[in-house]
Amino acid sequence: MRNIALPVLLAASVGLVSCGSAPEEPVEQIIVSEPGGAAAGAKQIEASAPAADDLVSQGKAAFAVCAACHSVEAGAAAGPGPNLNGVIGRKAGTAEGFGFTDAMKASGVTWTEAELDSFMTDPAAKVAGTSMTAGAVNDPEARKAITAYLASLTQ
Repeated sequence: MRNIALPVLLAASVGLVSCGSAPEEPVEQIIVSEPGGAAAGAKQIEASAPAADDLVSQGKAAFAVCAACHSVEAGAAAGPGPNLNGVIGRKAGTAEGFGFTDAMKASGVTWTEAELDSFMTDPAAKVAGTSMTAGAVNDPEARKAITAYLASLTQ
C-alpha cells in the first residue's frame, strides 16, 4: 500500500503546482518616515478608533444575540421584538407589525444612537413597563458597535 501512496501523492502535488495561475506581480511599497518616527506612527495607527466599517462589522457580530428576538431586514416580520431596520429616527412604539406595551408607546422616545445606548444599558430603567425584560448589554463598546450597526440599516 505504501508503494502506491507515494507516487499518487507526488502526482497530485505536481498537478496542483502546475495547474494554475500566472504568478502575481510583486507589489512595491514605499514607506516614508522621519528618523525615529516609525514606531511612534505605528502606535498611533493602532490606537486610533476603528474605522466605521469595522465598527459596523463588530456591531453586526455583537447583534447576533439580539437576532433571537429582533429582525433587521427591510420588510421582515417582527418576532418577539420589533424589526429594527430603520430604527434610528423612529418614534418608540411605532414599528409596524409589533404589539408594543402602552409604556413604550407613551415613552416619548425617538430613537437616536444615545437613546439606544441608554435603552440597551438597562431597558426597564429607560422605559418602565417595556416588554424587553432581557437583553441589557453591559459592555459599552458592544453597545456602541451594535448602535453603529443599527444606524447603518435604513429602510
